Amino acid sequence: MIDQSFYKKILIDQKYISKDDAKLADVYESSGKGSFTDYLLQNGIINKLTLGLAIAEHSNTSFTDLSLRTPSADDLTRIPEVDARTYRIVFIKEKDKDIFLATNILEEPKLKEVSSRLFPSKKVIFTFAFKEDIDTYLSHYEKELNTRFSAIIKSEKRVAPEIFEEIIRDAVTYRASDIHFEPQASMTMIRFRIDGLLKLAGSIPRTNYENVLNRIKIQSNLRTDEHFAPQDGAIRFASNDINVDLRVSVVPTLDGEKVVVRILTEYVKGLTFADLGFSERHITIFDDAAKKPFGMILVAGPTGSGKTTTLYSLLKKLNTPEINITTIEDPVEYRMLGATQIQVNQKTDLTFAKGLRAIVRQDPNIILVGEIRDTETAETAVNAALTGHLLLSTFHANDASTCIPRLLDMGVESFLLGSTLELLVAQRLVRRICDLCRYSYVENLSNIASDFPPAKGYFTDKEITLYKGKGCGACNNTGYKGRTCLVEMIEVGSQLKELISSRPSAAEVWKVAKENGARSMFEDGIDKVKIGVSTLEEVFRVAAPNEGIKVSEEKKSRVIKAKLKPIY
Repeated sequence: MIDQSFYKKILIDQKYISKDDAKLADVYESSGKGSFTDYLLQNGIINKLTLGLAIAEHSNTSFTDLSLRTPSADDLTRIPEVDARTYRIVFIKEKDKDIFLATNILEEPKLKEVSSRLFPSKKVIFTFAFKEDIDTYLSHYEKELNTRFSAIIKSEKRVAPEIFEEIIRDAVTYRASDIHFEPQASMTMIRFRIDGLLKLAGSIPRTNYENVLNRIKIQSNLRTDEHFAPQDGAIRFASNDINVDLRVSVVPTLDGEKVVVRILTEYVKGLTFADLGFSERHITIFDDAAKKPFGMILVAGPTGSGKTTTLYSLLKKLNTPEINITTIEDPVEYRMLGATQIQVNQKTDLTFAKGLRAIVRQDPNIILVGEIRDTETAETAVNAALTGHLLLSTFHANDASTCIPRLLDMGVESFLLGSTLELLVAQRLVRRICDLCRYSYVENLSNIASDFPPAKGYFTDKEITLYKGKGCGACNNTGYKGRTCLVEMIEVGSQLKELISSRPSAAEVWKVAKENGARSMFEDGIDKVKIGVSTLEEVFRVAAPNEGIKVSEEKKSRVIKAKLKPIY
């Protein structure tokens, strides 16, 4: 398998990057923030295609981007599963007498022998593909969870550990954010939250679930003899090629103990603001606010809207040896080398407010408070921001303008709030259209005005090009794959600082912000609809304006009689 030093040599020798870029990437890697290629990818010096082409060129072969392909049933039958997994090879296509296979281990010595055995009368041509894409491709060999559960139960060996591992493996493969174990009368349902929506993954008998539940509790350091009180824990799950942090919540229900496991996947750490869905304008505003030596930046939104991920993306940019970063969270979701991270602990009376007061005495430059949820924390946070610290935190509010009156209602003095607030951010997550099956179609403005009245004023032409996903294997026939942020930002300038002293309403705050160029989450959503990132249905589901409507199921399912236009 190609290591980072080899990537470095390939990229420099073939002049894909300069030696200066390589030095900066070396510093980034040595600081523990990420790998050599992480730095290059996150800063736009190269992209995934460039990296793939460089490796392929070095190996005198071609590059195949498997993320844009979904194997058919026939493709999977061309190579037995045991060979595909052992030698990490997948079938791409057959052309005349040539067979094209992809692998991420071109240096595997047995590739020629295996390919001759599988395709004795053909010429086999190997192409390079990335490891994560090969993993996704190989997952299509997997049988349904219930089928695998039955086989594990029949084996009567390590039933609970193996069932739990199969569930985690599937959840990671499908990039689920949460796993729900929901006990019923005779079975326990297992559902994955994928791109914000729950999907049934499988079920296991109640008798086996009790063993799985105990397994989860033991690994989470929870009490196995407690069945009538909520418990929270964490697991560092490591098995073969999977390494993920899991956050576990157990609550008693009428039918037994329900478990929800939040998956804190490693790939999230490498996300940039652009990956999250922030526009260039948003990124510039964020960067400008973060350059200030003190003040407060708040990110608002409902649970599960990516607030913590956004703040960690900012911390990643600010994390240098010259900066002291300290966080206090409940729980600590992402580990960050170079930062001091503190876990709230109710048993020892380590609360947000008490921890924050202690942090201020630790000579920090930047403080991250996981959430401002009470008056004491709010007042302490404002005072910390006022005394020479850049303070970042999340806040539960429907939009950016609501943050100010809510903080004032919590008892924060208006003159202190006006002196410290620098930036208010609100965000929601919408599903992205699947890149593999996305198509364009032409819609009449009159239909948009009928189905989505508030959107009418954002389109001018009578016929508008919109985008949808047709549905394919890569997106489980949903037409969506992945999520992106809808964002609104309010820069707290002199006009707003003055307004805060009069204890304004959210409407008054938004009026001033709008006059100074702020755009709502709904407007950001419309922009993403126009460029084919998401759909009107998604934007209205997540961030409809106050004057919005509930779109009827009949209108949602209306068939658009237009010729499909692939846009690859």
